[in-house]
Amino acid sequence: QVQLVESGGGSVQPGGSLRLSCAVSGRATSSLFMGWFRQAPGKERQRVAGIEGNGGETMYGDAVRGRVAISRDNAQKLLFLRMNSLKPEDSGRYFCNSIPNFFPWGQGTQVTVSS
Repeated sequence: QVQLVESGGGSVQPGGSLRLSCAVSGRATSSLFMGWFRQAPGKERQRVAGIEGNGGETMYGDAVRGRVAISRDNAQKLLFLRMNSLKPEDSGRYFCNSIPNFFPWGQGTQVTVSS
């Protein structure tokens, strides 16, 4: 059974930075396109960023492009999301998963951007 464990969230002021991590256990994911997703209260989960298996191709949502960077360490089965210049609208619970979403969702990690 694959398990996804997200970490690294927190409360920051606008303009701050965070680095989120996702640890995958149960299987290797080096062949899978992986991504980060954000869910704000009362809203559907939205894809924020994605990265192909070998890390060569990345994609970003329009709202975060230029401010975030997704990366991965396949040997350690880790996925990262570096977020800079955070805005209040970036707040939400962040999850990782494959794209398409093959695995059970983890608990996510909360990001709150507020002054």
